[in-house]
Amino acid sequence: MTTSRPAGCEGTDEAEVLADLTAMIRQVLEGYEGEEGEVTMRTRFGSDLELESIDLVALAGLLEERYGRAVNFAEFVAGMDLEEIIELDVGRLVEHICVCLKAADGSRP
Repeated sequence: MTTSRPAGCEGTDEAEVLADLTAMIRQVLEGYEGEEGEVTMRTRFGSDLELESIDLVALAGLLEERYGRAVNFAEFVAGMDLEEIIELDVGRLVEHICVCLKAADGSRP
């Protein structure tokens, strides 16, 4: 599955968002046994990282701590069907975060 790059990402540093998100993922995975591989834009939350729904809830909390209400993970996944959530990759979330941050910057005076 190829994801098109949303127009909103060019104004936000995608690499920085990926680094922040990778740190959050590592924090969620702390205490789990298993290999810690590199997290890339194509890393899938389900099959690659083996995150469960409770882990996604923890990740949502970390996203809110970092970005405030500008990034609403629950709202993001609410529009997806189950298969999309299962196949969700890091890149799609990074792009969503970029779009949200750009929109939040655009709404500030």
